[in-house]
Amino acid sequence: MSLLMLLPAHGWAQDTLFTADVQLMTRGEMRHGGMSLEAENAQSEDKSAFILDRERLTLDYRRNWLEARASVQHVGTWGHEGAAGTSVYEAWGRLTTPGGLFAQVGRLALRYDDERIIGSDDWVMAAMTHDALRVGYEGGGHKAHALLAYNQNMSALNSPGSYYTAGSRPYKTMHTVWYHYDVPKVPLGVSLLLMNIGMQAGTVGGVDDNAPHTEWQLVYGGYARFAPRPFSFEGSYYRQAGHDEYMAKLDAWMASIKAEWNAAGNCSLQAGFDYLSGDDYVAVVNKGGLGMPRHEVNKGFNPVYGSHHKFYGAMDFFYLSTYVNGFTPGLQNAYVGATYRPMKNLSLKASYHYLATGTKLDDLNRTLGHEIELEAAYALARDVRVAGGYSYMTGTETMERLKRASNDGRLRWAWLSVVIAPRLFSAKW
Repeated sequence: MSLLMLLPAHGWAQDTLFTADVQLMTRGEMRHGGMSLEAENAQSEDKSAFILDRERLTLDYRRNWLEARASVQHVGTWGHEGAAGTSVYEAWGRLTTPGGLFAQVGRLALRYDDERIIGSDDWVMAAMTHDALRVGYEGGGHKAHALLAYNQNMSALNSPGSYYTAGSRPYKTMHTVWYHYDVPKVPLGVSLLLMNIGMQAGTVGGVDDNAPHTEWQLVYGGYARFAPRPFSFEGSYYRQAGHDEYMAKLDAWMASIKAEWNAAGNCSLQAGFDYLSGDDYVAVVNKGGLGMPRHEVNKGFNPVYGSHHKFYGAMDFFYLSTYVNGFTPGLQNAYVGATYRPMKNLSLKASYHYLATGTKLDDLNRTLGHEIELEAAYALARDVRVAGGYSYMTGTETMERLKRASNDGRLRWAWLSVVIAPRLFSAKW
């Protein structure tokens, strides 16, 4: 029986809602230290300042069992037309039955659990979406979703092996099953996730093992959140198996735990720890030297399509940029923080991160650095928000060698953003 046959012919009031929303985001950033300077005769300094912007228009249509959304965005850097781009952010349709079954198809912004493995990563101006089919059921405390995504280059329609060169969707195919259950009368929610990701391997014209083919990697695990007021606890555990796109065997894992105490109505304290596994051997060489892989198994966990900026320190040194020689020594992230709301529209945050590699290095200490983060956000109006932050990190020799970062002990980053997000139009008939 098809989903369309389950849709009601009558019984629902035929109300139609149409909305048009716009989001104007501008963010300026200043950075000093922490980025790679590999060139021997580099005529630059390890610092920069730039302003990013994003303009997004979203149209949404709802009529009982039917919902459709189209969202177009423009992303750019002030004064640099070559870095700008206009694209379709979301474009999908969704059918829902009274019993809780649904089907959704198109370009989707996916967010699951704490967004550690699958998230929209909205901090990144372009954000992340997936061209996919999603079907599932939601009701009675249960949520079960199944996703199917497949990507192809228009220029590769006639290529042997259906060769796919990664673009904005960094995989060839992806199958995902997610299940969530909210326990009745208990502030406990539990999720299970299973992802089967097909990555393009080989090259056009290659033969034998290097012929175009798909390598499969499996990501599986779970997430739980328990929130007895005034406390909340959450944790996750995931494993990674199969092979990466370079045909290396995968055997990696990660775990996280976080606790929060709402000490008063306007103050809360947080503490947590993240561990992401790394390769057994990491070649850490001096600048200009060469490091050759010695491992046959990739043990560095990759949090694939998560909202990485939410975790591992706001300066984004980890899992948004690579280590030298392609090695992954993993990561330990121990942190504490506090949030204070002195008035209704103002939020102040402060946190400290101790960052270290997940695996032992031959001739270096595991410690990467200590990072302090300050952030403030103020709502000028219902649809206007101003926020800013400052981060300071004392890097170590390990940080310098692994990331080719400057080691002056003064890695700094500051940002200021303005978000204007009004609803332009709303109609109901």
